[in-house]
Amino acid sequence: MFQELLFGLSAAIAYGIVGAVLMVLGYVLVDLATPGKLRDLIWVHRNANAAILLVSGLIGVGIILTTAIAASSNDLVYGLIGTLAYGLLGLILMGLSFLLIDAITPGRLGDELSTASIHPGTWVSASSHVVIATIIAAAIW
Repeated sequence: MFQELLFGLSAAIAYGIVGAVLMVLGYVLVDLATPGKLRDLIWVHRNANAAILLVSGLIGVGIILTTAIAASSNDLVYGLIGTLAYGLLGLILMGLSFLLIDAITPGRLGDELSTASIHPGTWVSASSHVVIATIIAAAIW
């Protein structure tokens, strides 16, 4: 019984590390997509567009990670590899969706996301992140 508890705690730590790494990578990707420093846009300038885009990416990664962990069937190594792989796939597809939306709409989406007023394109891009994550989650099952 004590060994099961230790295994569970170890697994939670390992998954937490993988999740944190993917969240940081997601943050970096959003930072690259927006002009200026994301940190300053959100916490200094209180830019809602940047915050909405970041939140959608974090929620998307969370949906993917949670599903991958739940589907791992107590095989820690397989679960960690799968969680990392699906998480990276999600980040790649979310990044591609941002680029696609940017390519088919007027102006530069990154520039629009750094404006002070909320831009409708922010919601479009944010929604695509959540939809992509949901599709990946469904594919995992």
